[in-house]
Amino acid sequence: MDSLITAAARALAAGDPLGALNRVALRDDAPALALRGIAMAQLGDFVRAKVLVRSAARAFGSKEAVARARCVVAEAEIALVSRDLGWPAKALDAARMTLEAHGDRVNAAHARYLDVRRQLLIGHLDQAERTLAGLDATLLPPVLGAAHELAVAGIAMRRLHAKAAREALARAAQAARLAGIPALTAEVDNASLALHTPAARLLAHGEERLLLLEDVETLLASKALVVDACRYVVCNAGTVVSLARRPVLFELASALGEAWPEDVPRDVLIARAFRAKHPDESHRARLRVEMGRLRKALRALADVSATPRGFALAPHSARDVVVLARPIEEKHAAVLAFLVDGESWSSSALALALGASQRTVQRALDALAAAGKVQSFGQGRARRWMTPHVPGFATALLLPAPLPSD
Repeated sequence: MDSLITAAARALAAGDPLGALNRVALRDDAPALALRGIAMAQLGDFVRAKVLVRSAARAFGSKEAVARARCVVAEAEIALVSRDLGWPAKALDAARMTLEAHGDRVNAAHARYLDVRRQLLIGHLDQAERTLAGLDATLLPPVLGAAHELAVAGIAMRRLHAKAAREALARAAQAARLAGIPALTAEVDNASLALHTPAARLLAHGEERLLLLEDVETLLASKALVVDACRYVVCNAGTVVSLARRPVLFELASALGEAWPEDVPRDVLIARAFRAKHPDESHRARLRVEMGRLRKALRALADVSATPRGFALAPHSARDVVVLARPIEEKHAAVLAFLVDGESWSSSALALALGASQRTVQRALDALAAAGKVQSFGQGRARRWMTPHVPGFATALLLPAPLPSD
């Protein structure tokens, strides 16, 4: 490898893409194409970066297996940062195995961390933890040590383990300082902000207040019966009842939880659950049926009793009933929570991360765009959506993941 390629590689490793381009911008040999692609990715031009990295992979040829595998890893990272979650994960796994077989331990570990980050984005926490368990961060350079701790912190935040997340972020900050890469330090600082950003709202006894992640963790560990509007579950003392696929029942449970210990009038429940402005006898009959279903669903946690004017929630053992809501009241809050990470997303990537159909996500994006909350650029399959940071909104998706007991 010639001196210019070596110098450009060192510049990229130090987070200096312009310094790298100054050395190889006019070259089109395979190593230079790969370094130019990585430099363009660091500068944010992901379309050009992908083209350059793919050109480098072709230029290396079939005999340069390690170099081609490194190009695949670079392309996978570009896809991840540009939120192309549909990028073939099997290609990354094959590249990792090639790197491991040829003794390139550092780049193989980098490939694993990319896989972990993708799993985190789509909510596969158990799989991400298993992948991390096979990596020893103490044997890796500081830049990968920071990536390891960021992944640990991400899982801890989704699991609602605030202390573990804080400790992992402290280790990530130390590793980032040792690496001496400003962009990595900024990424750690941005992740740390999630611990100081409201993750939910607590609704109880006619009042509401914002909760940080550690407050949510404390609440869920308490003896209160929690109607969790972030995950669409009702839980108490380790018992979790999911109503994610039963939106009418969850809406009724939320209304009863917000009013507890008082009851809720029938007309109020009908308007909230059925969106009926002028209730009639058919709505009241349907309400009785749905309340019977809710009573059956919550039988392990509480009773739903009829009162002269409506219905009330009566927990079996909990001394209090509270509702945990998203920090910002928004119909499409889950979509916004992904978009406010500052990255650009395709509708297909959002659908994959949310576990929803692409058409459902597209309707939500159109509604948010009409309200001026998101914006798009590009056309067709290259169209991407993004939004500036929304003050007071948790950007790390602290709450949409399943509860640890699920």
